[in-house]
Amino acid sequence: MPMDPLPDLSALSLTDIARLVEADKLPPVERWNPTHCGDSEMRIARDGTWFHQGSPIGRIAMVRLFSRILRREADGGYVLVTPVEKLDIAVEDAPFIAVEMKVEGEGAAMRLAFRLNTGDLVTAGPNHGLRFATGDDGPRPYLHVRAGLEALIARPVYYEIAELALAGDGDPAGVWSDGAFFAIEPTA
Repeated sequence: MPMDPLPDLSALSLTDIARLVEADKLPPVERWNPTHCGDSEMRIARDGTWFHQGSPIGRIAMVRLFSRILRREADGGYVLVTPVEKLDIAVEDAPFIAVEMKVEGEGAAMRLAFRLNTGDLVTAGPNHGLRFATGDDGPRPYLHVRAGLEALIARPVYYEIAELALAGDGDPAGVWSDGAFFAIEPTA
């Protein structure tokens, strides 16, 4: 079954994005509780590259398929889960990377939509918060995707967010999206 091509964020309005997100139903991984079967021998590197047995997975359709059955466990670990099996997967930082952003509106009416490296679309807001952590290499911005899964925001996209925040007159500096305000001050 072929998967749809990755969306071109620049060609979509936020209304279009909302429609696509609503139509894209994810499997109910939170309701599946199969027996743990072991290790998937898969890893998601810090840069968002997915590996199996040490080799990168080059087909985006395969990565997208696996990303849809990814779940964060209560202990903080990650698993790939189906109705009949559950396998561990190593995640070096965040399982997704936010690689592109689209902005509509200004001030408190602003909305920020992101395209992830898997092709998924997420609009930041009350259910998809932005957080800014501090790392050895500087600020580490994240977007909540779903059920404890986050996307690391790629450095160029972070610079776009910082530019928006600094252009505003808020104290602290931050951005609005979908009615929620997110200060860009890093937390420890």
